[in-house]
Amino acid sequence: MADIYIRGGWFITVDKNRRIIRDGAIAIEGNRIVAVGKREKLDREYKEYSDIVIDASRKIVMPGLIDLHVHMAQAMIRGMAQYVKLIPWLKDYVWPLQGNYTKEDGKTSALLCMVEMLKSGTTTFLEAGLSGRYGMEGIAEALEQIGMRGVLGRHVMDTPGYALEKSIIHSGLIETKEYGMKEVLHMYQKWHGKHGRIFVWFAPRTPGAVTIETYREIVAKAKELKIGITMHLAEAKEDLGYFKKEFRMRPVEFCNYIGMLGSNVVLIHVVWVTDEEIKLLAKTGTHVAHNPSCNMKLGSGLTPVAKMLREGVNVGLGCDGGPSNDNYDMVEEMKIAALGQALINGDPKAITAEQVIEMATINGAKALGLDREIGSIEVGKKADIIIIDYWKPHLIPMLNPVTHLVYAAQGQDVETVIIDGKIVMENRKILTVSEEKILEKAEKRGHEVVERTGIKPIIHWPVE
Repeated sequence: MADIYIRGGWFITVDKNRRIIRDGAIAIEGNRIVAVGKREKLDREYKEYSDIVIDASRKIVMPGLIDLHVHMAQAMIRGMAQYVKLIPWLKDYVWPLQGNYTKEDGKTSALLCMVEMLKSGTTTFLEAGLSGRYGMEGIAEALEQIGMRGVLGRHVMDTPGYALEKSIIHSGLIETKEYGMKEVLHMYQKWHGKHGRIFVWFAPRTPGAVTIETYREIVAKAKELKIGITMHLAEAKEDLGYFKKEFRMRPVEFCNYIGMLGSNVVLIHVVWVTDEEIKLLAKTGTHVAHNPSCNMKLGSGLTPVAKMLREGVNVGLGCDGGPSNDNYDMVEEMKIAALGQALINGDPKAITAEQVIEMATINGAKALGLDREIGSIEVGKKADIIIIDYWKPHLIPMLNPVTHLVYAAQGQDVETVIIDGKIVMENRKILTVSEEKILEKAEKRGHEVVERTGIKPIIHWPVE
């Protein structure tokens, strides 16, 4: 007897033995997986005795995707920061737009982002940039309602600067350290661990906006609370000059100096690093979130992922944000990650499709400290599972489900999403919220934010 029984198709388990089961089956009771194996064997126990039976013939069944770097507040401003590098991207577009948000704007953008993530197979994410302006409480409520698994990283800062070119953060986003720390602690006490799906982390801003003393205070508090820290690092080449001038260190060396390396730390981008820094990341068990679409679009460079994986660094995958990607489709991001490494290494074998799938599943779970619970299809783990329809021209014939997933599949091929043992999306219809109402609200509020800032989208052709 099971609550949900999935049978048939290709099962990519990402378990300890990395088994791929053809004509497989999974039984789910409550929020846990209780059986995994061949359909012909499990059918005898579960086919006629389960509350819900899902026919996964002509489907690929796999663990839910884990987006290791998300900016939910940016979903509502996609398309508004094109053709510029990181600093003007921030100063002239993203910061002014986000600095004009209301809390209701922040919640609406988060819901829009989560709907998009769900519909392309993401079941868990790490949000790395919430400020008080976006209404963190409302975003947590939205996460609770939609049924996803998410880690909410809260910005902390104590100076208004930004490392590169001595830029000043938009006035609408400047906060005191006391305000940021207080909200992290409030959210931790109220939300951390709720339903086993909602978690709260520190997400300090980059050097220039945070002093060494505050970084060390964050590190100590995270250790005390047993929570994680995520921070952008070495994203642009110009970062290197700033770290050298201000600290006489390289970026990863600086993180080591302030104590921000270790198994509870996810560093974002980490493009401009040396072999020695990569070895330090591996030695300390520090995780990296790779965001290839963002890095390529902004012309920042690409993280040396193949080298990091060879050295033993745990690397996950992220979509980043609306204006820098411009979507939250982890299926697409897998392909771009694979192609990017082949390009910068001049080697089609730089990383394999299997490694990319690991980055999008079990590696992400490990980075969040959740690999004993999610990230693979195994008995005893929580049932975060997606079902992909492969009966489509771009996926037929199904000769190789692994490379098809990475190189040929699309986010819109995701048909069903199960999170924590509950069906959250079925036949591409989200069951927990009204997608149409969210789209209508986001369309209206997105235009209002743009009108408040006076920033115009860059369109080179005439608009009548």
